[in-house]
Amino acid sequence: MVRTQFNSTIHTLHTDNGREYFNSVLSPYLSDQGIIHQSSCPDTPQQNGISERKNRHLLAVAQAIMFTMNVPKYLWGEAVLTACYLINRMPSKVLNFQTPLNTLLKAFPLFRVPNLPAKIFGCKAFIHNHQPNQSKLDPRAHTYIFIGYSPTQKGYKCYSPTLCRMFVSRDVTFFENEPYFAPSHLQGETFNEDETLNTLLIILHDPTTTITNKPNNQGAMVIPDLDTVSPVQQEVSTILPNNNTTTEVQQPPDQGKQQKQVPEIQVYSRQNRSPETDTAVPIASPTEDYSETEVSLQSPSIYLPIVVRKGTRSCTQHPISQFVSYGNLSKSYKAFVTNVDSVKTPKNIEEALESAEWRQAVMEEIKALKNNETWKVSDLPKGKKTVVCKWIFTTKFKPDGRIDRYKARLVAKGFTQTYGLDYDETFAPVAKLNTIRVLLSLAANLDWHLTQLDVKNAFLNGELNEEVYIDFPPGFEESKGQVCKLKKSLYGLKQSPRAWFSRFAKAMTSRNYIQGQADHTMFYKHSKKGKCCILIVYVDDIILTGDDSSEIVRLKEFLGTEFELKDLGNLKYFLGMEVARSQTGISISQRKYVLNLLSEVGLMGCKPAETPMEFNLKLGTDEDGEKIDRGRYQRLVGRLIYLSHTRPDIAFNVSVISQYMHAPREHLEAAYRILRYLQGTPGKGLHFKKTAIQNVEVYTDADWAARSSAEAEYRALSHGICEGVWIQRLMRELKVPFTRPMKMYCDNQAAVSIAHNPVHHDRTKHVEIDRHFIKEKIHSGEVCITYLPTRQQVADVLTKSLNRNMFEELIGKLGLINIYTPA
Repeated sequence: MVRTQFNSTIHTLHTDNGREYFNSVLSPYLSDQGIIHQSSCPDTPQQNGISERKNRHLLAVAQAIMFTMNVPKYLWGEAVLTACYLINRMPSKVLNFQTPLNTLLKAFPLFRVPNLPAKIFGCKAFIHNHQPNQSKLDPRAHTYIFIGYSPTQKGYKCYSPTLCRMFVSRDVTFFENEPYFAPSHLQGETFNEDETLNTLLIILHDPTTTITNKPNNQGAMVIPDLDTVSPVQQEVSTILPNNNTTTEVQQPPDQGKQQKQVPEIQVYSRQNRSPETDTAVPIASPTEDYSETEVSLQSPSIYLPIVVRKGTRSCTQHPISQFVSYGNLSKSYKAFVTNVDSVKTPKNIEEALESAEWRQAVMEEIKALKNNETWKVSDLPKGKKTVVCKWIFTTKFKPDGRIDRYKARLVAKGFTQTYGLDYDETFAPVAKLNTIRVLLSLAANLDWHLTQLDVKNAFLNGELNEEVYIDFPPGFEESKGQVCKLKKSLYGLKQSPRAWFSRFAKAMTSRNYIQGQADHTMFYKHSKKGKCCILIVYVDDIILTGDDSSEIVRLKEFLGTEFELKDLGNLKYFLGMEVARSQTGISISQRKYVLNLLSEVGLMGCKPAETPMEFNLKLGTDEDGEKIDRGRYQRLVGRLIYLSHTRPDIAFNVSVISQYMHAPREHLEAAYRILRYLQGTPGKGLHFKKTAIQNVEVYTDADWAARSSAEAEYRALSHGICEGVWIQRLMRELKVPFTRPMKMYCDNQAAVSIAHNPVHHDRTKHVEIDRHFIKEKIHSGEVCITYLPTRQQVADVLTKSLNRNMFEELIGKLGLINIYTPA
């Protein structure tokens, strides 16, 4: 603002030592701009005297205007802004009795700021009601409190304590001699902090009645029958001055109503309250429509409890409870998912050290690192640099859903490493999620047991060949100038996965297990009786399955001797996926993942969308559109990509928005559309149904993105066959029988015709390699290609945006179900 409005630059910023001035945002900015940042010495505010005196000036004016009109403390921010507005428009002796604003405008005549006549802060103001469709008897204005001046509009700021809303208007009538808030009965009196103040009562009464205070040892309050009170004659009484009194409201004899004695009609009581809090008792405006019950049980003052002040209300029209229900779950699985949701994970080491449980987890991790002799303290050699590290926190659960342990892990930020300096080869195989899905399907159909194992501090088992230095763990900094030289591998290092997997594979092959060729992270062993034991590892999480129960027990014992192993029991929570098993099959979903994502983005209560993308929506580059935060967009898309592993219904839409991660503009709205769709279906996931027939069927489809639709469909057919052949190879390794030939379904007759006939050379010259590959598979009897109508093409949902009816029909065929659907 200094640069654009006053054609000048800031050379030096002088502040105190507050953290708001010394942080990771402001400090780099000042350095980049070449601004010198000076600060006062600790406990020496006089060195920052200009700011301190201006603070005192602002506070003094704010206190004066608040005390004069009985304004409550919660409006202190508006009072300070108004004080600044008034100071800038008051003559100053220092400026030869000119105002600061006039002095500024003389030097910078082009500078413009809204300028309105001053009004008394905290007075009663009436804003004209411009809303249409009003009857002749509706009020033409509503009562508000005047709280200042808008910095961006030429209007007055007014606030309604009853509606909790701010209004800016030019059409305002001020009653400057009338404060909005009534004066307190405590003004001029002094109370000790521990003195109990009187109970605040709001009582409806008829103006013709008389109110008397009489002692009442029983503490009962005598009030009139509310049925006899006319709504037009309702008023708000003042605060009763004594605890040991009874309020009698005496009706005239001609009303013939008996007094009712209502015990404990107290609305609010608080101990040890300071006198200032009682000054904020707003007078109910006669223009606002309150029923008898609302006035008697609800005070506009913010100092009342929220249940009394607000009453029963709904925070959103679309609560998440409408879309998630746990009534269909078993008791054990319901307890599990409930406990998963109830745990709050700390975001940094400072939060963790404030909790006894997480502090213990951190100390256990530090102890394990020291016992394993992960590093030694040394000086940093010249030419070397350290790798930064941070803490990651997770919670491990028992099979019944109870918390097993709180887990803290020290992780290195591997992206700060330099190739050739502190790492070389980094490749390490990671379990394919397709392999995991195939194993889940086999377990559901063959009644295999699924067990989950966890290797504690797995990466610490890998031997480190490179010379790597890290900083001391955050929260455990020791001697300055020294660092930690790693002797063992650490989570987060680029070479750690390779070192750990080499160690694990060596242990498995020594047990005569065969490393899978379809997936190198899968190990299996067949017994002479035709049974098998299968293990698949994803970093340090292991899934054990198969029908050889005795070998599974022996393998657990072997791994327990080689590594520090934890048996987590039945597979229920794996890589953020919740696994539920029933007699009909196995369901996997990322319900908690979706709810956390919606909560972080702030769309937990949004109106759900029927489909993840508008029908036939085409996103362009739109270079003229408004730029958005690219990092924020990339993080959101990355999380949606991981979610699509169990939600193929959003796979196409995520692939579309991921094409614009380099320069997103309008595309954020498309990403939010996916989130609004997820809000209505957070618990939906894949269901592996138990069936009697075990065969491989492949559906292929392609969007027209090649030279011709036939060419695009033919290429898709080739990729589909490759995926199907890979699944057959995996099942062949595990000696699981399957039906041959593999059935391929395509909705393009030209592509099917090309596959079966040696013609159409003009249409196949661009896909000759794919054509020979497909012909080979057809002649060998591995593949059988069949045409099916587009309406039955399940893969359509993966290649284009569809209307609601077609979309819901196809995702049902994909095997997506929602076990959390409300009844």
